[in-house]
Amino acid sequence: MVVTADALHCQRVTAEYIASRGGHYVFTVKNNQRSLRNLLKSLPWNDIPVSSTIRGRGHGRRECRTIKATEVDAGLGFPHATQVLQVRRTVTRNGRRSVEVVYLITSMPMTCAAPAQVAAWIRGHWGIENRLHWVRDVTFDEDRCAIRTGSGPQVMATIRNTVVGILRLAGHASIATALRHHSRDPHRPIELLHTI
Repeated sequence: MVVTADALHCQRVTAEYIASRGGHYVFTVKNNQRSLRNLLKSLPWNDIPVSSTIRGRGHGRRECRTIKATEVDAGLGFPHATQVLQVRRTVTRNGRRSVEVVYLITSMPMTCAAPAQVAAWIRGHWGIENRLHWVRDVTFDEDRCAIRTGSGPQVMATIRNTVVGILRLAGHASIATALRHHSRDPHRPIELLHTI
């Protein structure tokens, strides 16, 4: 099993926990692990060849992801780390170019997972983040919900997740659009539940 997690979970304790249960991790390294990030940033990336390049178009932009990877040893100081990746994302939109560099650390050896596979896992992680967490944070405005005691927060989270699941099963790509559509006629949600 491979666990992907954002920078918040890039912790030594979490890495030990996952590895002790036979799993592997892929963590994004950001400034909450400043010394680790600085160490990764200082690696000789100019001497490391590009492992893969992924190009794409969409949403009015051109995107190029360049992935470099290198094996690391115990001197890195992060538990069970065997591979480090640098993902350079260059986006061109309306003639303007921006570059973002992200560092990843994983316990998965290069012999078991190619750099492009590790980058795909992280991209899949953000797909989940965007399809569920963003919807809950923005569309449902969950952070400003006044229900904060007892089992109320868990019940509301369950209801919101159920609504998202039903709308996705019905083929709706945009949850916000689907909520507006179904809120305009009280019969539509009932009809939707009967068709699922």
